[in-house]
Amino acid sequence: MKVAVVILNWNGKALLERFLPSVITFSEGANIYLADNASTDDSVAFVSSEFPSVKIIQNSENGGYAQGYNDSLKNLSEEIFVLLNSDVEVTENWLAPIISEFIKDATVVAAQPKLLDLKKKEYFEYAGAAGGFIDRYGYPFCRGRIFDVLEKDTGQYNDTTEIFWASGACLFVRAKSFRDANGFDEDYFTHQEEIDLCWRLKNSGGKVLFVGESKVFHLGGATLHSGNPRKTFFNFRNSLLNLVKNVSGTRVFGIIFVRMILDGAAAFQFLLKGKPKHFTAVLKAHYSFYGLLPKFRKKRIKIDLNKNYFRVTSIVFQFYIRKIKYFNQL
Repeated sequence: MKVAVVILNWNGKALLERFLPSVITFSEGANIYLADNASTDDSVAFVSSEFPSVKIIQNSENGGYAQGYNDSLKNLSEEIFVLLNSDVEVTENWLAPIISEFIKDATVVAAQPKLLDLKKKEYFEYAGAAGGFIDRYGYPFCRGRIFDVLEKDTGQYNDTTEIFWASGACLFVRAKSFRDANGFDEDYFTHQEEIDLCWRLKNSGGKVLFVGESKVFHLGGATLHSGNPRKTFFNFRNSLLNLVKNVSGTRVFGIIFVRMILDGAAAFQFLLKGKPKHFTAVLKAHYSFYGLLPKFRKKRIKIDLNKNYFRVTSIVFQFYIRKIKYFNQL
């Protein structure tokens, strides 16, 4: 299968200088693209000069992750897209095990490798760990990561298994499936648009896989650090949008009502921890959600294939009340 490794960039020369060499070294047989979101630094000129084998796609504006990839992928002819963050260090043979799953099973539409922490290489990384899930109320968690608790990689997730969502930090997706789903929803701008995409792909009958034989190391927070209130804003708002868009039937209203209460509790937790900007970010996320609600109600799915889309009813309850910290305890 023809493979395109596409790295979205915005003013990321330092990251490209550090991480692009591993991508070039270990991606034999794939076409590598730099998709630039109208950078104002000299990152494009740097890549053109230092890594001439990398093809350049220049977008006219910084439309974030969602629009940036939609614009970049529309004219590519490869069968598999690998959407790779610019702060990811790949390893030898990272492509082959996942591509083989696409070849073996035509219903596989998306996948991710094992995501490990570049700073602490024996631990899983927050953004995707060993594959993503959500609870009934739209809170995401991973095998290997529940909230801020990261598991040590001891080989416990070296399998290949079906998951609910694959991480946007290193997302393999079948090109036809991506286009049939109309790509990412650009109203998200950034964060959790991969969850929405995977949800839609699953509702269309596709499988999303984790392939533990492949591994990469993710720096994380290179665009928006976990301490940045904008990250809090996008995560809280976009997970609410995921529910409105993808949970069919009238039950969605009760789910969102409970979710609002849980978000309120989380906001006051930020306040108690001396993080008033994050408290405000949650409030702003809700106001923005209300503003987008009429538009997203029109996007709601018409089918109901995923009644039990969630692995647990409430990961908040499991984590804070039952004190469960590890995925295998759920």
